[in-house]
Formats: sequence, C-alpha cells, structure tokens
Amino acid sequence: MKLHELTSYLESIAPLSYQEDYDNSGLIVGNGNQEITQGLISLDCTEAVVDEAIRTGCEVIISHHPIVFKGLKKFNGKTYVERVVEKAIRYNIALYAIHTNLDSVINGVNARIGQTLGLQNLRILAPKNGILKKLVTYVPLSHAAKVREALFKAGAGQVGDYSECSFNTEGIGTFKGGDDTNPYVGNPGQQHQEAEVRIETIYPAQLESKILMALFLNHPYEEVAYDLYTLTNQHQQVGSGMIGELETPVGELEFLSHLKSKMQAAIIRHTALTGKSVKKVAVCGGSGGFLLKQAIAAGADIFVTADYKYHEFFDAEGKIVIADIGHFESEQFTQHLLYEIIQKKFSNFALRLTEINTNPIKYFI
Repeated sequence: MKLHELTSYLESIAPLSYQEDYDNSGLIVGNGNQEITQGLISLDCTEAVVDEAIRTGCEVIISHHPIVFKGLKKFNGKTYVERVVEKAIRYNIALYAIHTNLDSVINGVNARIGQTLGLQNLRILAPKNGILKKLVTYVPLSHAAKVREALFKAGAGQVGDYSECSFNTEGIGTFKGGDDTNPYVGNPGQQHQEAEVRIETIYPAQLESKILMALFLNHPYEEVAYDLYTLTNQHQQVGSGMIGELETPVGELEFLSHLKSKMQAAIIRHTALTGKSVKKVAVCGGSGGFLLKQAIAAGADIFVTADYKYHEFFDAEGKIVIADIGHFESEQFTQHLLYEIIQKKFSNFALRLTEINTNPIKYFI
C-alpha cells in the first residue's frame, strides 16, 4: 500500500491538530506515495532501530517520540538525530511519529496505562477547549434531510458517544437574486420567500473543509448561507491525562506494588504516603507534572506519571501521592497500542515491534 494510506488512517484517529505546540508529530522523513509492505513500531527512533528496520526489510518506522523536535541546520553526522535522519534517507526508510496527538485522544496512550492498571470509568483528566466549532446553515425543507445526512457522514454532529446530533428550527427565508443569477427557487429580480430549516451542528475543527464541502455539494442553492462559530466548550474526549477508579480500594503500599509490577518499573519515586486507601487514580504518560492541580481537584488519591524534578514533589502538599515510574516505563505499552490500531485496519500489512530497548536510562539497584 501507499505510505499516505497508513498516515491518513493514523491521523484520523489522532489528528495532528491535537498535538502540543512544541511537538513534531507526523511524517518526518518519506514520501506519501512511497510503497510500503512492512513497518517497525518503536517508542523512540534511534540508530539501532533504523538498523533493525534495514535488517528486517521494513520501509517505515512508526514511533511515538519524534526523532526531530526542531529544525536541523546541518547534516554532518555529529549528533544522533542527524545520523538517524541521514541513514533513513539513505536507505529510503520513512519515519513517522505519533506523539502528543496520540496522548490526547480518549483511546490513546493514557487509556492504555489505565487499562493496564485495571482502572474503570476512565475519562480525560484535563479536556481541551477551543477545538470544537459550530456550523449553522439554512436549507429548504425539501433538502434538509439530505444536507443533514451529508454533514453527519462528513463527521459533524458527534457529541461524546452520541452521533448525528443537530438542532433544527423551521422559518421563512427571503432573498432576491440579481439579473445574472439562476436561483433554485424564485425568479431573478423578484423577492422570494421560502420555507427553510435552520440546521445547527458541531464538529471538530480539523474536519471543517470536509464538512463545508459536504454542505456545498448537497445544498441546492446557488449561494449557500452559513455561519461558523468557534466554541469554548471542552471536548470531553480530547485532552491530557486520564482518571479512573479501582474496582476495590487498596492500601497505598499495595497499589505501589501493583503499579511496579504492571508497569514493569524498575523503581518508583514517590512522595510521602498519606495513610489513606487508593480508589481514584490519575495517570499521564511521559512528563505529566503540569496536571497535578487537575489530579488533586478531581479527587485522585495517587497521580502516576514521570519526569518529576526534586522541588516539584513538594507540590503534593500531603493532598495526593505522586508516583514517578519513569518516562519509558509510562509509555512503553504505546508500541502495543499502535500495533493493534494498525493491524485492525491493515491486516495484510506486515508489522513488527522493535526488539531494541530504547530506554536511555539505566538503573543500578
């Protein structure tokens, strides 16, 4: 298949518009029209992983972390980033990263952590806002059902687990076409009144062009009247971190033991125990310290994340237990998540998980 078929599918699940400003998700090396038959999945894209792709005949590496976060000015092999990019280009291996956009979706990285820990009732800890928009349009009664159906098919009207959501109000529209118009109803130069339906529906901002195209192709009027609104509503299925509950409360030490085992962590750095049982657990793969206030506000008993600095541990202030399990450890199962996502859609595409442990941190215990 073509590389763009794979990347388009991944971006339909985790749109690039959901990534953080500092991120560089997407196709980093490669051409969308490149033919691919095998892919290699890894958490990081290192020289050893590229060598593995060469050795196993994989034409694309799908990694969670981008190998390039900022612009490269020179390619002289002095850094591992330059060497990875150079070798990938030399051997015609595409590099694709799906990072904070996969972190942000409800069935992404943090959901996999929650599932691994056996959490129930998982939901986004800090939903994003500003990524939902509303379309309002006016359609003659005869075409309202057709236009609604087209908008829904294009991705409008999804609210949580509910689809095909819209609000409809009937009224009278007036218009008068100029001499050079060819109106669907009425005559040029004469005011016309038409029974119309005002259709309102919301949509994710990244689908706007697709939804407008559906509107234009299915609306009968020569000039389509419509309004677009940017909403401040939170998108409950897109955001940072997740929170869920254990089926049965457990002691803090018992939970830490469970956490260490399930997440295959060599060590857990944590704040002082509070003496309370653990029922509600907040999680964030990678560097999640920015979510501590949200975890406390949500009533979490423990916050599982990584990359905490010394002074940041004081911020728990006895209200919550912070458990730092390590960056690699918190995200390692992302590889399995990606494998399942891709295999479900492209069952004939050969996939393999890297055999390279890319964790740059080693432990002396």
